[in-house]
Amino acid sequence: MGWMGKLVGGTIGFALGGPLGAIFGAAFGHAFDTGSELDTAGNRQRLSTIEQHQLTFFVAAFSMLAKLAQADGRVTQEEIDSIESFMEKDLRLNAESRNAAVNIFRTALNAPGTFADFSRQFYNQFHQQPQMLELMIDILLRVAVSDGNLTQGEESLIFSAVNTFHFSTGRYEQLKSQYVRTADKAYAVLGCSPDDPDDQVKRCYRQRVQEYHPDKIAAKGLPDEFTRFAQDKFREIQDAWEQVKAARGIK
Repeated sequence: MGWMGKLVGGTIGFALGGPLGAIFGAAFGHAFDTGSELDTAGNRQRLSTIEQHQLTFFVAAFSMLAKLAQADGRVTQEEIDSIESFMEKDLRLNAESRNAAVNIFRTALNAPGTFADFSRQFYNQFHQQPQMLELMIDILLRVAVSDGNLTQGEESLIFSAVNTFHFSTGRYEQLKSQYVRTADKAYAVLGCSPDDPDDQVKRCYRQRVQEYHPDKIAAKGLPDEFTRFAQDKFREIQDAWEQVKAARGIK
């Protein structure tokens, strides 16, 4: 049973601290234990390390998306539609996971915690796992541009996460270019440049395939609900390689 099953069953013991813990507690109205022992009398189970990471990622994603939607002072229907589309088409959440995501999103909209608070806690959890940091930046960009427009307020917030995560500005620009029509999009997906020699392009491809295999990402704490997103990203890498390979005549 993963963290979502324990949540639905009301058996979560140790949960989260910090700003994300405040969102989680307010969203689900549970009194969570903060000790490390199993509460057998109350039938409450402590989350494993992987479940703790999965919970952090899930709560952080929808909390940060909520604050991103408020970046320009109000939440528009187009922004709500883009969040719902992300849940439905990119993540394909089941009913329980969707209800949890909506609950977190709505709670975060009205919470005193800021985008910066959430991004700092996320970084503290995943600072040794750069793939998870990149996935979060990717998610924020994907949702922000899904309504057809990346506003100055939205990009300012996303770039603040880039700085908090100590993420490469160059790599951020490559990620952003994936959502803009450009002949270099395939290279951006691979994390390299059209000017790079074939050997360098091959190395970038092999590195990204190794880093972003869905099974490997899941082992680092990606929630099950985000597995399809990781699978889609992995397919994007494969498709980009095929495009570049064909254009360069690489065998």
